[in-house]
Amino acid sequence: MATQSTQPLGPRYGLGRTAPPPPQQSQSHFQAPQQPSFPGPKPAQRLDADRLDSTRRARDEALRMESALAELSEEQREEIGEAFNLFDLDKDGYIDYHELKVAMKALGFDLPKQEILAVLNQHGTASPSQPQPQSSQANQNPKQQRAQQSRRLLSFPTFQTLMAQRIVSRDPQEEIQRAFDLFDEGGKGKITLQDLTRVARELGEGLSHDELVAMIEEFDMDGDNAISREEFVGICLG
Repeated sequence: MATQSTQPLGPRYGLGRTAPPPPQQSQSHFQAPQQPSFPGPKPAQRLDADRLDSTRRARDEALRMESALAELSEEQREEIGEAFNLFDLDKDGYIDYHELKVAMKALGFDLPKQEILAVLNQHGTASPSQPQPQSSQANQNPKQQRAQQSRRLLSFPTFQTLMAQRIVSRDPQEEIQRAFDLFDEGGKGKITLQDLTRVARELGEGLSHDELVAMIEEFDMDGDNAISREEFVGICLG
């Protein structure tokens, strides 16, 4: 009878062996890839671009103003100067909000209050007697800001260039209609001998009564001893 082996079974079949240590996990954690970022322009570059753009706009505006002044006739230049001098009451070379409004109206530009304030805000200067520091403007409410703008002043050179731009860009038909309204006192729809006499006196024209009558007779096409709006337009357009 065969003798049973006394050799232990464990080592032969792997029983009782010490299990190999589990593989060590990496200490680093998985991180999702970040989205690529595209750096924007540097602050200095943005400031330079804004500065260049502002300079270009200012240059273009100056060129437009010079061009408008060059297109004015001598009579138009005198008209602008007379309107400014008439309403520059203290003769200091500046006009304020109220003076600007009536001066522009005299030239045929009857602007609402907000547009007058916008002109002063963009092109005017602070009154020397009431300086307005920039630091205080941010804390003002809209009503205070409008009051501050109305105290700003416009110099004659600025007034001249702004009016030149408006006159040059004005429709010739509007210019003729405005001139007719200046003659036609009371809105009658026609220019009478009395109207011609009044305007000639205001302009200092030394025209005699007979000369004024001759002007009416020359251009009065319907024989009513007056010049209608249509007849006046025909005179101006030649």
